[in-house]
Amino acid sequence: MSEAVSKQPKRSRRGLILFAVVVLALVALVVVHLLTQKKPSRDVAPIVVTVASATLGSMPVTLSELGTVTPTATVTVLPQLSGYLTAVGYHEGEEVQKGQFLAQIDPRQYQISKQQAQATLAKDRASLAQARADLARFTQLNERKSIAQQTFEDQKFLVQQDEAAVQSDLANIAQFDLDLAYCRITAPVSGKVGLRLVDPGNYVTASSSTGIVVITTVKPTTVQFTVPQDALASIVQRVNGGATLPVTAYTSDNAREVATGALYAVSNQMATATGTVTLRATFANENEALFPNEFVNVKLLVDTMQNAVLVPTPAVQTGAPGDFVYLVNANNTVSVHKVKLGPSDGKNTVILSGLSQGNQVVTDGTDRLNDGAKIQAAKPKPAGANPSASGTAAEPATSAPAAASAAEPSSAAAHAASS
Repeated sequence: MSEAVSKQPKRSRRGLILFAVVVLALVALVVVHLLTQKKPSRDVAPIVVTVASATLGSMPVTLSELGTVTPTATVTVLPQLSGYLTAVGYHEGEEVQKGQFLAQIDPRQYQISKQQAQATLAKDRASLAQARADLARFTQLNERKSIAQQTFEDQKFLVQQDEAAVQSDLANIAQFDLDLAYCRITAPVSGKVGLRLVDPGNYVTASSSTGIVVITTVKPTTVQFTVPQDALASIVQRVNGGATLPVTAYTSDNAREVATGALYAVSNQMATATGTVTLRATFANENEALFPNEFVNVKLLVDTMQNAVLVPTPAVQTGAPGDFVYLVNANNTVSVHKVKLGPSDGKNTVILSGLSQGNQVVTDGTDRLNDGAKIQAAKPKPAGANPSASGTAAEPATSAPAAASAAEPSSAAAHAASS
């Protein structure tokens, strides 16, 4: 009886151990199954972007600089003698021609001085005539040895002195004629007169620094500007080759074009402090749109690149790799592609190396891209859209990527997590 009782607990312990082993094995199988089970993959929605193809075309190479309108001539009309200003013959701000009457200085004192010089001339001419007559008589006497040789020589010298006196009198008269001409002040150049500096009735002197009036030549006029030394070589090469480089002047805010002209002068020295060279362009300025000393923006057309690879400027990005674009691959993904940039006109940019004609690049939606991202090109705008609706049609096209991202936040978040 006791043996039967002792065997029963041993069998129950073995059953419990076996049961525990089975339970642990089942738990292990469940854990292994859960750990090795693959997570359901979620497809990332492609990012809607706008793409464009690289094309071949021409690109103007221009330099944009700040310039100053510099008149071809700015003349301060100064009095060349002293006297009272009796009249002014111009209106302030009007156009005058070279030689036109401007002002009158009282000429009476110079007329009197001229009359005195003329009287002196008459006296000296009479003395000369008498000396010549005496010399003729002394010559006859000298031939007959009737007078001393010294007397004959002295008479010849006297004639020469009287001749010199007459020449001096003629020079004095010419000087007074010039003074009388200076009393009538005329315009030395054609141009526009400024505000009157001296009123009639004032006494002016030859040493007056303010002058009578300032004349500025505004037609034609010039614009002076500077270019960096790195751009000088191409400009000099074109100028030495006989090319005429067009120059366009714009308002200080670049709002509108003011005038067109041509480059005509390059300075012979470089400013060591700034590393720039001064250039000057000439403008006809028939409508007087360019005002003296006005600041303008200048664009100098240096050259035109032909058959250059062009992409829309928004496609060009700058970051850690340098200058790059998002190149569209054949499998509708994008890759970061480094490029070397050339000149740009704002709308398009030249790619010197890194792209070829026909390559597609992303122009809008680049802020949500990374290397290898899947994309979907936005549908192009219908060709038959009328011009009046072009502005409103263009806005949804550019904002399509933003709308797609707003509609699919979970896909964008999943894409960001996977990357």
